Amino acid sequence: MTFQRTFRGIAGVAAIALTMAFGSGSALAQPLGGPQGPGGPGGIGGHGGADAMVGHLIAEAKAELKLNTMQQVMFDTAVAKSRLAHENARSLHSKVRDTLQTELAKPEPNLAAVAAAADAAAEDGRVARKASRDEWLALYGQFSPEQKAVVRDLLQKRLSQGETFRQRMLDHVRQFMNGAGG
Repeated sequence: MTFQRTFRGIAGVAAIALTMAFGSGSALAQPLGGPQGPGGPGGIGGHGGADAMVGHLIAEAKAELKLNTMQQVMFDTAVAKSRLAHENARSLHSKVRDTLQTELAKPEPNLAAVAAAADAAAEDGRVARKASRDEWLALYGQFSPEQKAVVRDLLQKRLSQGETFRQRMLDHVRQFMNGAGG
């Protein structure tokens, strides 16, 4: 009984770790706008990885970019690909969660099967995110120098904000460590 309890505890921790690891991967394929539009929940203001950054920046700057008809069509295609990648990530996450629940219901869960499902989902998600990113990069490639400057300026602003945030967090950690006597 003690061994079973220990094993279930270890399996639970492994399951949580896998779920958290996979869950963070699905955040990389956020859609470009929810019900409230591009800046709404789950939209451009949300979290995303490097794959999503280009699309988020372009979508955020859309009004300033003054897209022509061809660029607007490419923009709409890129938004659709981003949403598809997000839906794909949710589906993949559900498959991994279902595999995990199925295995944990067994007396001897096969954690290798869960890991294999998570690896396959991560790879499929990576492919979908790359396809979405490529659509945004194709659109960016059609921009005029003025439009590219708008995106560049927004990217520089974001990087500066990120560095300011990072520095603030480091300062908080230092204050905490100094206050804790460490």
